[in-house]
Amino acid sequence: MHPRSSFKAFLEVVKTRSLPWSDYEMDAIHSLQLILRGSFNDVKKSEDLDSRVRSLRVQGMEELQAVTNEMVRLIETATVPILAVDVDGVINGWNLKIAELTGLSVDEAIGKHLLALVEDSSVAQVRRMLLLALQGTEEQNVEFQMKTCGDRGDDGPVVLVVNACASRDLNEKVVGVCFVAQDVTFHKSIMDKFTRIEGDYKSIVLSPNPLIPPIFGADEFGWCSEWNPAMAKLSGWRREEVMDKMLLGEVFGTNLACCRVKNQDEFVNLSVVINNAMTGHDIDKARFSFIRRNGKPVECLLSVSKKVDREGAVTGVFCFLHIPSYELQQILHVQQLSEQSTAKRLKALSYIRHAIRNPLSGVMYSRKLMEGTNLCDEQKRLLNTADKCHLQLNRILDDLDLDNITDSSLELEMTEFVLQDVMVTAISQVMIASAGKGIRIIHEASDGFMNEGVYGDSVRLQQIVADFLVVSVQFSPSGGQVEIAPNLVKGRLGENLHLVHLEIRITHTGSGVPEELLAQMFGSEEEQTDEGVSLLVCWKLLKLMNGDVHYLREADKSAFIISAELASASKPRATMNIF
Repeated sequence: MHPRSSFKAFLEVVKTRSLPWSDYEMDAIHSLQLILRGSFNDVKKSEDLDSRVRSLRVQGMEELQAVTNEMVRLIETATVPILAVDVDGVINGWNLKIAELTGLSVDEAIGKHLLALVEDSSVAQVRRMLLLALQGTEEQNVEFQMKTCGDRGDDGPVVLVVNACASRDLNEKVVGVCFVAQDVTFHKSIMDKFTRIEGDYKSIVLSPNPLIPPIFGADEFGWCSEWNPAMAKLSGWRREEVMDKMLLGEVFGTNLACCRVKNQDEFVNLSVVINNAMTGHDIDKARFSFIRRNGKPVECLLSVSKKVDREGAVTGVFCFLHIPSYELQQILHVQQLSEQSTAKRLKALSYIRHAIRNPLSGVMYSRKLMEGTNLCDEQKRLLNTADKCHLQLNRILDDLDLDNITDSSLELEMTEFVLQDVMVTAISQVMIASAGKGIRIIHEASDGFMNEGVYGDSVRLQQIVADFLVVSVQFSPSGGQVEIAPNLVKGRLGENLHLVHLEIRITHTGSGVPEELLAQMFGSEEEQTDEGVSLLVCWKLLKLMNGDVHYLREADKSAFIISAELASASKPRATMNIF
């Protein structure tokens, strides 16, 4: 039989022999059908879930891209420098701030190696920080310098303080490094200047060089804040022994202080000087003295300067001591002796000025008594001359302040007088000296001149003529002569005022007055003798009278030519001339 035919016969046999399905078998088949149908529905639902996941994934990618763009924008516009490199150290991130600081644009920086943009002094440090960051070790607050170029090339390198941050992928693998920096260039320059200044300050103030003066100081609260080696050597007190002690009271004081001052007045003066400096008034070269540790006194000059902060507030004082050298000490000693001698002379002069007025009062009283007696004309004339000399002496005693005369600020007294009174009184003051040397006094003047009435300061004019006569007699040889030749020239100033130009020529024999004395008369010499001061005063008085003095030197004789301007009186007065 053919195999297919046999299989069909087999099926027929099986069908006739199969038992009918029982109910539980039918229920099982029905249940299997429901399970298969549910599985098919689940397959459809799974396809819907996949489509939803894909849509959520697309939405997440869009949000991630938006966040990434925002982060990039924040980094690019950040106010702090930010840069990034890949694993090879090539720059792939460069924000606007670091581009501004370095002068290198983003396009120019991208693709360059980081070490090529770093100063040579910082290459090793940056290389080490980069290697550690690529290994996962992130360093903080690393300082290095970056080069500048373009418009910023002349500004010098940029100093950055950097925090390194490793960039990782999804598998936590390091793929680069991001550097977030802070620009400290200005702060670094200020600190460098401060460090240099501080170093200069220490090298100067704390130097043992003998050219550095003794220096000490105090803060705003009065505590001793400085005591340099020169001050320690001078005082005998070490720096650590006086630091952080009260400068006034503990360091300098009257009883238990380290450096004792002579007395309470000296301590008060020091306190005033330092307090004035604290208030902004610097003191230069005030006298100061204290006693060293070994008991020896120190005489010096003290200069105090205030210390201020950046806002100008006073934060303390610096005190400098000026110790004179041996030569300077000798000069100061001589100056002190000279000042003491001058003070003694001033006291003696004051005593003489005061004491001489008593006998002068007696002379005046005697003269008044004589006026009440019967006197002849000659006696009256002599008494009048004595009276004029008395007035001149009183005026000279009142001239204690010579600066008023030398500065041409003295006021002249205007009175009416005749020229004969001036000439007679002036000549009388040299008669004893001239007689002692055998010198003849020749007075050549007309009666019109002698009786001429004028307005002016007769006492000062009398003083001037007398002083020049005294000098002429002094430098004339014995047996010589002194000739006085006055002259008047009248003028007019307006309709009512008549001027008198007076010229007096005093000629004396001999070699003449020394040039040094003449230089003193015109104020050309600093050191002046008594005669020089007298002639200087006379020259200044003549200037107040719109006059002057000249000295002519000839072969055997010389002459003073005195000129002055007076006002003419209305009527002349007649007097007697004995010369």
